[in-house]
Amino acid sequence: MSSPQSGREALPFPARRDHAQISWGPQLADAVRRAAAGWLNEDLGHEADWTSVALVPAAAAGRLAVVARRGGVIAGLAAAAVVAAEADSGLSWEPAVADGQQVGPATVVAELAGPVRSILQVERVLLNLLGRLSGVATATRRLVAAVADTDCRIYDTRKTLPGWRLLDKYAVTCGGGFSHRLGLYDAILIKDNHLAAVAEAGLSVAAAVARARRFVEATFPPPRAAGMVVEVEVDTLQQAEEVLAVPVESRPDIVLLDNMPPHQLAACVALRDRLAREVILEASGGITLETAATIAATGVDRISTGMPTQAAPALDIALDWTASTRLPPVS
Repeated sequence: MSSPQSGREALPFPARRDHAQISWGPQLADAVRRAAAGWLNEDLGHEADWTSVALVPAAAAGRLAVVARRGGVIAGLAAAAVVAAEADSGLSWEPAVADGQQVGPATVVAELAGPVRSILQVERVLLNLLGRLSGVATATRRLVAAVADTDCRIYDTRKTLPGWRLLDKYAVTCGGGFSHRLGLYDAILIKDNHLAAVAEAGLSVAAAVARARRFVEATFPPPRAAGMVVEVEVDTLQQAEEVLAVPVESRPDIVLLDNMPPHQLAACVALRDRLAREVILEASGGITLETAATIAATGVDRISTGMPTQAAPALDIALDWTASTRLPPVS
């Protein structure tokens, strides 16, 4: 598929080396399970929900609806099921929609049934989880929609809530975005501060990339080395040309174009198309919903932004009693 703006045929992403993507699975479920105890203890203080103990009979059971008060993209339902089970194995979590689904206001997205005391204990933890992740997914979907007329993809960054890296990135994928590196361990990303740190050695940007390539090949077994992305950050057209106009074996997989205005981004795209068409170009720095479409129209392959995980408001999600719920009288 060619970009309407660039008029060039885009190379397929599977033919290019890229970061591993996130989906719901055992790794993420285990991370939520480990975190759930801390989330619950934060509310219970290693004691109890004394309000519920004082007012709600121990035998009381009920069913509550989890409702999206505002429209948005839902994320975190699978994680909520894990949290509910950790809170009380007697709780039943029944999703009514799927993670990644766009819903309108007043939509029931799940139902939670079981002991009322346990429901009230886990309520805020579940709503915080769903609200944040759905807010991230919703903000991501808006960015994805803004660049829909181009071949550009939206990627996240490591600007995530501490301890929530996998969940935040999962929410981005629910919104239709893609995951950048998970951490410092799974990719090489040469940034300006790395270059400043080795400046005394006289390393140019291109020389730093070449050294990183040699390091990867010498350090990791072939399967891991073959999948290890080497990315470099540049902020001028001159630096971009320097890292592209080298032999194929010394080129980066991705060039991050940092805080460049659209006309410079377009110039870098033209340069890449002439010198090294297999290299991915990534625009980053100060991306907003208002500027994303203009940046994507320059022909860059991707935009990375911390906006969804840093600034997205939580989606308003609540827990409502269903009409069928009946509680025994307080003795």
